[in-house]
Amino acid sequence: MKRALAAVLLIAVAAGIGTAGYWLGIKSTRMTTPGATVAAVEPASAAPSQAGSERKVLYYKDPMGKPDYSPVPKKDSMGMDYIPVYEGEPENTQTPATVPPVAPAGGSERKVLYYKDPMGKPDTSPVPKKDSMGMDYIPVYEGEAANSQAPATPTAAAPVTKGKGKLLYYRNPMGLPDTSPVPKKDSMGMDYLPVYEGEDAGAEGAVKINPAKVQQLGVQIVTVERRDLTRTIRAVGTVQADERRLFVVNTKFEGWIEKLYVNATGQPVRRGEPLMEVYAPELVVAEREYALALQSQRNMANASAEPRGAAGQLAQASLQRLRNWDISDEQLARLQRGTVTRTLTLRAPAAGIVLEKMAVDGMRFMPGEPLYRIADLSSVWLLADVFEQDLGVIRDGQEVKITVNAYPGTTFSGKVAFIYPTVSPETRTGKVRIIVPNRDLRLKTGMYANVALDIGAADHPVAAVPDSAVIDSGTKQAVLVERGEGMFEPREVKLGAHADGYYEVREGLAAGERVVVSANFLIDAESNLKAALKAFTPPDAGAKEPPKTPPAPASGKP
Repeated sequence: MKRALAAVLLIAVAAGIGTAGYWLGIKSTRMTTPGATVAAVEPASAAPSQAGSERKVLYYKDPMGKPDYSPVPKKDSMGMDYIPVYEGEPENTQTPATVPPVAPAGGSERKVLYYKDPMGKPDTSPVPKKDSMGMDYIPVYEGEAANSQAPATPTAAAPVTKGKGKLLYYRNPMGLPDTSPVPKKDSMGMDYLPVYEGEDAGAEGAVKINPAKVQQLGVQIVTVERRDLTRTIRAVGTVQADERRLFVVNTKFEGWIEKLYVNATGQPVRRGEPLMEVYAPELVVAEREYALALQSQRNMANASAEPRGAAGQLAQASLQRLRNWDISDEQLARLQRGTVTRTLTLRAPAAGIVLEKMAVDGMRFMPGEPLYRIADLSSVWLLADVFEQDLGVIRDGQEVKITVNAYPGTTFSGKVAFIYPTVSPETRTGKVRIIVPNRDLRLKTGMYANVALDIGAADHPVAAVPDSAVIDSGTKQAVLVERGEGMFEPREVKLGAHADGYYEVREGLAAGERVVVSANFLIDAESNLKAALKAFTPPDAGAKEPPKTPPAPASGKP
C-alpha cells in the first residue's frame, strides 16, 4: 500500500515539473525575440518604436518559422499573427520570394536588375526566389561588378550596352519564338542572345537565326546581279513548200499531148527543160499566118510606103498573137527562118520538183488546164504552232533553231517571216511562218519539226534572282533578303519575265542585295510564326523591367 502511494506521488510531482517547464520555456522564448513579443500578443496594427521614432515594416513572416511571407498583416491556420520584420533587422539580409525587392540599407536605393542563384549556378530570376535547399536568390543591383557571382550570361545582364543602344530582351539562340526579359539558358545550356534597341526594328516578320543553325539548315545566299535574260519558246511545225516558189504548167490554147519528156511525179527539172510535145491546130494556123505575113513584108521591101507599112503591121500582129500564147523566143526565131512545125515543145518555167503531173500521153487539154505542178524546194516554209501566250514576244526576223527526227543531232536555221493574224480556237495556237534554206533538199514537205526560239526578256541587262529564291503564294511573290549577322527579312517583290531559271525583278530589290536561294521556306515559316506571335505578345513588351510583385503599404505600417 505504501509503495502504491509513493508511486502516485512521484508521478504527480513529475507532471507538475513538466508543466511548469513548458510554460517557462514559452515565456523565455517570447522574451528573447526582439520585437516579436509585441507582434505575437498585441494587435498587428501596433507598430513598435525604436529610440522614440517609427521603424519601417518590410514584410511579415510566419510565426512558426515556416518559409511563408506576406506584405500585409496576416494570421496563420492556427490563428497566430504573422511577425513583422523591420528595416535594419538581421533577417533582411535575404529577401523572401514573395516580397518586393529591397535595395540594401545604407545610401540611396539602387535598382535590382535580377536575382542570381546563391550557389553560383547559371540560373537567374527576375523576381525573388528560393533554390531547392530553401536558400534565397541573391539580388544583383545596378552598377555591381558582373564578375562577383555573376550569372551564366553576365554580359547580358546590364540593360544598356555601350555602342549598341538599350537592351530590350533576350531571344532564343536557336531562333525559336521564345524571349526572356532576363539572361537565360535553353534546354541545351546555350545562352539566350541579347537584343538591343534598333536591332529588331526592321520590317515586319524579320527573323534572326544563329549562324550555327543557318549552317545546319543548308542556307545558301546569292547576290542579285544584272544579266541578260533569254528564254526559249518551243513549238512544233510542219515543212511545206514555199508558196512563192510554186509553178503550174498550162496552155492558153486547146491541143493534144503527143509526147511526154517529164513523165513522173517527183522528177527534178531545170528551168527551160522540155516537158512535152503538143499539137494544137490553132497554133499551127497562127504560125503559118505569121510566116506568110513575114514573107509578104520582105516582098514589099521596094514597094511604096503604104503597102510596106500594111505588110509590116500584119506581121507584127501575127507575132504578138504567138507571144500571147507563151511561144518561146527560140520557136519564134525558127519561124522567122521560115520553118513551120506541126507540134510545139512546152518547157519548164522554173527549176524544181514535179509535185503533181496531170499530163498523160495522147491527152487532150483545154486552155488553162493544169498539166504540171512544180515547186522550187531550195527554200521551204516551216509553219509552227505557237501557244497563244507566247505570240506576243515573237518578232519578224528572229533566228530559229530547228530539229527533225530524220536527222538526229542536226540543227537547221531559219528566220521568222510572218505571224499569222488568227488563232485556232481548238488548240489556242497561232501559226508562225519560218523560212528555212534547203539547198541539199534534206527537208521534205510534210515533215514534223521541233522549233526553238530564244527570246530576250529585255533589250538591256536587268536585275534577276534565281527562281528558287522566290516564294510564291499565288497572289504575291516574296524573297528573303539577308541583312547581316543572321538577320533575314521577307520582302515582297514584283517579278517580270522568267528565263534561264531566273526571274526579272522589276520592284522590291536592287542589284547587290543578297537573297536566300535554299532553305528559304524554313526561314519563311519561322518568320511567319514570329510575326504571328508578335500580334499577341510583342517581344519588347515587359522587357524593360521585370514583373512587379504586390507593393508594401505606403505608410510603412500594417
